[in-house]
Amino acid sequence: MSFKSIMRELKEIKEGIGSISRRGVEGKHWRGRARSHIVPEETDQIELGQWANLPPELLLDIIMRVEESEVSWPARAVVVHCASVCRSWREITKEIVKTPEQCGRLTFPISLKQPGPRESPIQCFIKRDNATSTFLLYYGLVPSEGGNGKLLLAARKITRATCSDFIVSLVSDDFSRASNTYVGKLRSNFLGTKFTMYDSEPTYETPRQLASHTSRRFHSRQVSLRLPACNYCIATITYELNVLRSRGPRRMHCIMHSISMSSIEEGGTVQTLTSTPETFNGQSPHLSSSTGNELVSDNSSASSSQSPVLARGSEQLLVLKNKAPRWHEQLQCWCLNFRGRVTVASVKNFQLVASAEPSHNVSAADQEKVILQFGKIGKDIFTMDYLYPLSAFQAFAICLSSFDTRPACE
Repeated sequence: MSFKSIMRELKEIKEGIGSISRRGVEGKHWRGRARSHIVPEETDQIELGQWANLPPELLLDIIMRVEESEVSWPARAVVVHCASVCRSWREITKEIVKTPEQCGRLTFPISLKQPGPRESPIQCFIKRDNATSTFLLYYGLVPSEGGNGKLLLAARKITRATCSDFIVSLVSDDFSRASNTYVGKLRSNFLGTKFTMYDSEPTYETPRQLASHTSRRFHSRQVSLRLPACNYCIATITYELNVLRSRGPRRMHCIMHSISMSSIEEGGTVQTLTSTPETFNGQSPHLSSSTGNELVSDNSSASSSQSPVLARGSEQLLVLKNKAPRWHEQLQCWCLNFRGRVTVASVKNFQLVASAEPSHNVSAADQEKVILQFGKIGKDIFTMDYLYPLSAFQAFAICLSSFDTRPACE
């Protein structure tokens, strides 16, 4: 059987899974009257099909060829289809597909919460819709005439009396925090000078331990145990208040509560989430307060000196600051080298670098390396490029803060 015929068969299997899913929705009312432990027979047919019984060596070779050939979207969706065939295909696909830090590619939704590559940045762009207060993050250099590209994340701004919330989701039409597409949120203070980033999951895998006291957004009967019921504070973004209205760009600092300063030192690493919450037996993981970890709820304030997500002890947290621009005498403006990725002057444009002290084992080159850059290229279109140790979600949330700052910060 040729490789093309195998790909054709995979597509037909994917369509078959979708039809089974639709039939399950149509029969939902009837199954509601049946006994709860009865499972539709169709789910076993997929697992016992001819593709599930392939020899492991052949299956490994097929998936490796698919992963190496389909490197960009939308063709890379075939890799996701391979993981959707059955359990054996999914396990081998997870073993072959590497993290963004290792391969520089985004494949599964979990990739959006894993650190980016160390050398070549992942390039994305953001489209803003002022009418609906939504922000869409796409995977690609710039919008093309044929389409926008692969949608990675979407955010909607909700303005409240004392703050603003940016709800981040995997889809652009469902921003409910009770949905399984909910990723996290960004919340500002009243002045728009401080933003707190919340993740729906812990930023690393840990054995499930019930906390002695937890703050839940919903009553336990209102949501499934598979859905995240808590928010974990992972970063704080602060803009300096420009009271004297002096000339110059915005000044900002980002304290990453889930990333230590040692991660950017030579040989440093970041704890990476490699599986979805289903790993925890279908229940949302909690952190124990007895080990120094605290669960931060929506109304809690994050401390800038201690991580509420990871027990760092004496380990210092990673702090990012905006790279200082230079004044151009001929243009009479502040300038930064965006390497052609930003074409329109805007107060929102910025580049973030690590704020390292002389005591840290960080080279001068790493201190100048741009970890995140954001800038305008057209009406309501902005580019976003990020590197290790930030993830796509963290970079997107930092960029969202630039849309909500007040004139007092400029």
